[in-house]
Amino acid sequence: MTWADFYLICFAVGFTFSILSFVLGGLHWHLPFHFHAHGGPLVHTGSHAAAGHGGGHHAVSPINPVTMAAFLAWFGGMGYLLTRYSGMAFVAALGLSVFAGLVAAAIVFLFVARVLTSDEQHLDPADFDMVGVLGRLSVPIREGGTGELIYSQAGTRRVCGARTENGSAVSKGAEVVVKRYEKGIAYVQLWSELAGEDEVHTAAESGGAQ
Repeated sequence: MTWADFYLICFAVGFTFSILSFVLGGLHWHLPFHFHAHGGPLVHTGSHAAAGHGGGHHAVSPINPVTMAAFLAWFGGMGYLLTRYSGMAFVAALGLSVFAGLVAAAIVFLFVARVLTSDEQHLDPADFDMVGVLGRLSVPIREGGTGELIYSQAGTRRVCGARTENGSAVSKGAEVVVKRYEKGIAYVQLWSELAGEDEVHTAAESGGAQ
């Protein structure tokens, strides 16, 4: 086997595993660490025992099947080209091939760590709590009926069904506050009414203090 053949095999293996990692959902790699690719490459590090006790978490290891595949593909591809089509010395060609593989692996690692897993790692259930959300009705609430509420949450414009707590009607465009949220329906109260209640309570507290 020549060095050109060796490089070509590395390229073929790396390229094949790269395609499989990004295309096939539900793929499991079992190496010294545990790798899951459900719709995208994520690396689950830490022992299984720690995970069983709630200590496991999604993190990205620099050495994982995706970065290894990228390294092999670029290492093999660069090495094959330099060996077959340049008169470069073996050591120089090997060094450039290793450098190309490391750069490719680093790029893939940064992409996986900062793009594919960042949202999952920073999701906070409190950011999606509907109680207290201020929104505006895009479809009026008829008496005893259901309207439509438009609101912003976590930087995204969202829509959901809306009803009033007492079944009263509310006109389109009214500003409302979500009092509770059940089964996809927001139970709302007019913002003006809520603000009026707060003013009454404040006045009562001030009068009592006097």
